[in-house]
Amino acid sequence: MAKRVAVVLAGCGVYDGSEIHESSAVLVHLSREGAQAEVYAPDVDQMHVVDHVKGQPTPEKRNVLVESARIARGNIKDLAKLDVKGLDALIIPGGFGVAKNLSTWATQGKNCIVSKEVEDVLKAFHAAKKPIGLCCISPVLAAKIFPGCELTVGHDTECETWPYAKTAETMKELGCKHVNKHVTEIHVDVKNKLVTTSAFMCNAPIHEIYDGIGKMVREVVRLA
Repeated sequence: MAKRVAVVLAGCGVYDGSEIHESSAVLVHLSREGAQAEVYAPDVDQMHVVDHVKGQPTPEKRNVLVESARIARGNIKDLAKLDVKGLDALIIPGGFGVAKNLSTWATQGKNCIVSKEVEDVLKAFHAAKKPIGLCCISPVLAAKIFPGCELTVGHDTECETWPYAKTAETMKELGCKHVNKHVTEIHVDVKNKLVTTSAFMCNAPIHEIYDGIGKMVREVVRLA
């Protein structure tokens, strides 16, 4: 039987939704591993919409589920309908939508609130001892919900290669253990069945990001 893996998206586009390259890499690697991806997103309004040419917010409104359907080629379900019983694992790609639409991390950092639907799903997989894969900024969701867990978002010292390294420090303040890893590496929290990789938290060639996500996906499928 093929492993059934829930993939939760947060919109479409790095600045206000799910990072498209990361989402695509997750789906490609799941296919390569013979797993069946089931894509979900919450049926809520985005925090805001960003013009990806100018990098500036615009006055328009968009829906997270509708936008995520672009990546899923229309084959998507409302996150409210996710039933952990029929699924073997969970993966959440990164992108600012994770910090804006799945949580309030973008505006509140460690004092953020994770959306109830997203929190319920993460806790359900965790309670069922089913693996959870997180990349880029999405490990902050686990940092907020599972104190004491082990995660990586890459490195904890800010530099040109690691422009978002302060995220690691904030996660440590939440009581998590952050483990420095290169973009092509993953970290596995065996106890919590969390598999994390840094992806676009690093200024790296896209093939290295793709390879790191591949290792994350393979480990999630193996643990499922």
